[in-house]
Amino acid sequence: METFTKLVITIVVVLVLRYGWKVLNWVWLKPKKLEKWLRNEGYNGNSYKFLFGDMIELATMMKEGEKSYIWLGPNPRMYIRDPELIKEILLRPDEFQKPHPEPFRDNIVGGLVAAEGEKSYIWLGPNPRMYIRDPELIKEILLRPDEFQKPHPEPFRDNIVGGLVAAEGHKWTKHRKIITPAFNLQNLKIMFSAIGSSCNDMVHKWELLTAKTGSTDVDVWPYIDNLAGDVISRTAFGSNYEEAKKIFRIQKEQIELIFQMYFILYLPGEGERQPRTNFRVFIPTKANKKFEENRVELQTVLRGIIDKKKKAIKLGEASHCDDLLGILLESNSKEIEEDGVGMSMEDVIEECKLFYIAGSETTSNLIVYTMVCLSLHQEWQIKARDEILQVFGTGELDFEGLKNLKILIMILNEVLRLYTPVIMMTSATYKETKLGNMMIPPGVQLSLAMLHVHHDREIWGDDATEFKPDRFSEGVINATKGKGSSPFFPFSSGPRVCIGQNFAITEAKVAIALILQRFSFELSPSYKHSPFPVFTIPPQFGAHLILHKIS
Repeated sequence: METFTKLVITIVVVLVLRYGWKVLNWVWLKPKKLEKWLRNEGYNGNSYKFLFGDMIELATMMKEGEKSYIWLGPNPRMYIRDPELIKEILLRPDEFQKPHPEPFRDNIVGGLVAAEGEKSYIWLGPNPRMYIRDPELIKEILLRPDEFQKPHPEPFRDNIVGGLVAAEGHKWTKHRKIITPAFNLQNLKIMFSAIGSSCNDMVHKWELLTAKTGSTDVDVWPYIDNLAGDVISRTAFGSNYEEAKKIFRIQKEQIELIFQMYFILYLPGEGERQPRTNFRVFIPTKANKKFEENRVELQTVLRGIIDKKKKAIKLGEASHCDDLLGILLESNSKEIEEDGVGMSMEDVIEECKLFYIAGSETTSNLIVYTMVCLSLHQEWQIKARDEILQVFGTGELDFEGLKNLKILIMILNEVLRLYTPVIMMTSATYKETKLGNMMIPPGVQLSLAMLHVHHDREIWGDDATEFKPDRFSEGVINATKGKGSSPFFPFSSGPRVCIGQNFAITEAKVAIALILQRFSFELSPSYKHSPFPVFTIPPQFGAHLILHKIS
């Protein structure tokens, strides 16, 4: 009996020592080792704080960002709402520059125009995230997705979208192959009428608002936001688009809840490469409970729509090629026939969720900031309208005619540069990996500072912070001061370039063309310039403009 007791005690001691060492290494020894490496490489950041790193400061800053003014240490930050003052600030970038350095802002906004050449990092719990601002290093990372994979877990991403965004390796290759047909040129032409219908519906609402007086002061953001959701509902789910609008509503609420759960989401989890840390689900906060209820409802709604579509196709009641879901299901069936393995129901659900986030969030931001920029720069609004009237007159748009809108694509490219749709892309190392002249240890996250590159004066010139669409008059390659096209990646680049970029550009062209055919617009006195970083950078306080009906 005594021998057995000693054996048990020995086993317990060994287990405690073994797992105690793992925990100690995870929460202290490894982070301190990585901190030493980062400092040796010339990167600057806060010293590692046990377990939480910089998360308390980050969560506080996210909350503080909702106020009219806040204190950042001894420095006050004012929110400017007067449109004349906003215009004056935007037109004098040399006098009103970005604050340097601001590492927390850089984390949330993906390296938003930080100091030239600055190397910085922050701590997300025990994991350091370093900022990569060199466009050549970013290009190298994007070209090597098998070596620089997505961080796992990544709470924001994992709790909102999966699909192609989160998939890696063979799974990503298979899913990309299955989904690609849904976004080819021929299918985009088929969906053109659905895009036009949604845009016409929004414009008609504005025409009703201006019917009596010829002009109106209105926040255009809710209309544009709903437009993007309506377009995805129609094009992704066809005849089920009214039901599919529930998905849009739920997804929007989920994003708001994510920010309420920000600190909880980044509580350290069970392991660096676990797909998700489920224990957070059981933390009984009001936001967490509502988030879980929404997650279940979202799964139920999507499963119902997918089952209904499958049944309709099987019975010949619906075409497989009239919406994204139908094309996806047909492509998936073909892959299963040829290879024996395709996408599961759960996989299809995740891709449908991704349609909404990637397809609505990015495009709505592009449209609204295009209207804001054209409100500030009336000369470009006039040029774009003249071109649209020359190509289409006041009549209906057609798909082929969109390619002739050269001025409009210059404007859209400039808005994509200034208000990059993807505010942050993050990769991670899982083994020692060479990047440039660095050998990066495993366990380091890399934040690709895309917005910083898009505002870099060495790439774009001294007017890099200004709205100047004519820099794209001879294409992207000639816009970057001899740096080629690689510093311009609003939809990422490399093997994992956004599969829906042509869809997004087509929707933006149609929306802006229809708006300019019928309205001129300017900033309202109540306009507040408030790009607010979420997954994208929507206007926190909306976009109040004055619309003037063109008779």
